Amino acid sequence: QLQASGGGLVQAGGSLRLSCAASGSISSIYLMGWYRQAPGKQRELVATITSGGNLNYADSVKGRFTISRDNAKTTVYLQMNSLKPEDTAVYYCNTKTLFSSYWGQGTLVTVSS
Repeated sequence: QLQASGGGLVQAGGSLRLSCAASGSISSIYLMGWYRQAPGKQRELVATITSGGNLNYADSVKGRFTISRDNAKTTVYLQMNSLKPEDTAVYYCNTKTLFSSYWGQGTLVTVSS
């Protein structure tokens, strides 16, 4: 129901753009976001955007990452600039509705030094 794409291998200082599209079966979305999980670490919040357009970022990505969505509010993007090796992780998109929370399959981002 959530299809994520855009991960890959990039050198430090480079950029990647992640996308995550919610299927039509998901309605009443009030929050979309990105989380990441590095090897041996817990999953952590990267950025979220509410249906009203409020943004929230982890301190570690402020000023480098930008979350956005399309006009239909069914696709969320994560523009990642100035990537660092510590950004290496599996990135998961998440969508919350009034009744459920949905997770995408994860997309691997690897930043080489």
